[in-house]
Amino acid sequence: MTRLPHPIPRVFPPTLAPDDDVTTLATARADADARYNQALSAVDAALLAVREAPHPPPAPDETQITPLNERWRTLPDAPPITGNWLQRKIAGVAWRIVAPALERQQAFNAALVDHVNRNVPVDRANREAIDAALRFTSDALGELRAFHSALIVYFQQLTSFVDSKDFEFAGHIRDRYIALDGAVAGLTDEILKRWESMVAREQRFDARATAIGAAQAESSREFRDAIAVLHQATIALKREMERIGTPAGPAFAGDPVAVAPGESASARHAPPSTVDNATHGRFGAWKYVGFEDRFRGSRDEIRSRLEAYLPIFSGATDVLDVGCGRGEFLNLLREHGIGGRGLDLNHEMVEVCRTLGLEAAEGDALGYLRSLPDQSLGGLFAAQVVEHLDPDYLLELLEEAFVKLRPGSAIVLETINVGSWFAFFSSYIRDITHVRPLHPDTLSYLLTAHGFQEVTVRFSAPYPERDKLVRVAGEGVVEDAINANADKLNALLFTDMDYAAIGRRR
Repeated sequence: MTRLPHPIPRVFPPTLAPDDDVTTLATARADADARYNQALSAVDAALLAVREAPHPPPAPDETQITPLNERWRTLPDAPPITGNWLQRKIAGVAWRIVAPALERQQAFNAALVDHVNRNVPVDRANREAIDAALRFTSDALGELRAFHSALIVYFQQLTSFVDSKDFEFAGHIRDRYIALDGAVAGLTDEILKRWESMVAREQRFDARATAIGAAQAESSREFRDAIAVLHQATIALKREMERIGTPAGPAFAGDPVAVAPGESASARHAPPSTVDNATHGRFGAWKYVGFEDRFRGSRDEIRSRLEAYLPIFSGATDVLDVGCGRGEFLNLLREHGIGGRGLDLNHEMVEVCRTLGLEAAEGDALGYLRSLPDQSLGGLFAAQVVEHLDPDYLLELLEEAFVKLRPGSAIVLETINVGSWFAFFSSYIRDITHVRPLHPDTLSYLLTAHGFQEVTVRFSAPYPERDKLVRVAGEGVVEDAINANADKLNALLFTDMDYAAIGRRR
């Protein structure tokens, strides 16, 4: 008779944050609101005050214009010359002496009067222009003040607008989780009912999947993902059928743990929930392989991200990769001459590693660590693992890791940076196997509390700058306020996607 898997537990939405994290977030939000209100008050205090415009200059003095136009002539007509010859001679000589000076004076008077006459309309126009400019400036300042007032009202509505979007998004996420929980529960029941028929139809499904894959090679990514998942399912079914009734061997060659037939070394020390998950993982492992291939990234991408951790384990031996997945980090260790081995609950992941010639075992981390001698490990690495663990299990795992690591050995725990809102809502909640988000401060404190020293936090996978909120150009109170708000939102929404807490045992 075909052996049925253990009941698959229903998946519920993970708790968003512990009470301490909620308090921290509330405090940070209150501080942000206070800074925002302070900046808004500064903008309000800087509101332009429209003062009374100065009076235009007085009108030009035109009192002497008419007398100047009437009196500019100083040269009389030539006087008649009468008398005897001597008198006429003297009068002509005198006129010829006086006339040139009078002519020059009259020419000067004429030029001066003409200049005054020409400047009268100019002075009038200047006064009218100044008067119009003052009125225009006063009106423009009034309009500018009205614009600043409207802008302040806009800033006052910005916080409530963002809050309403947050509430809407949170409600949407909650509804999606409720729907997903119901769908997963229904799908689980259906899978259990059809398990017997799936075993009988395995060969036909395999042939059909191969035919569909060949015919639809150029189809959409969603269709290719479905074919890949179906193929993984058939491989998992074959391996399970081959393994039914076969006694389980030790996790690694040379491990000191003796196990009974059908019992793994990890299951002996694992809590009941972990054993159930491990058993269920053997039957549902092919699904998670497809999930990793689609959402976490290709092997080349993961390798490029994990290369940064290699110097931490330089010269080490017996490095344990907990949750080794598809073996990207184990491959890097082998290429750099660092002795390492992997451990994963997911049977299909372990098979992928073994296919690549890597040393990997199937089992839970806590049970495996307890089976090792003290100070037998030269390093411990876990990428995207701790967010899958219950808090009590994580604390026991850290305590056991400290005992099993040799002095000077490093521990590296990489996880999703839930301090980034985009990383939390995009990466963390996408994976239904996540149990508890871990803030960088929390994880680094846990390492310190369990005796590890030189604890640091290293952030990675930065969010692309081109997709962040853009700062506005210019300098001024308004621009500074807008840019400050953009920086705050970028710091909350679009920071590094991952981080690693790193420590050493001394």
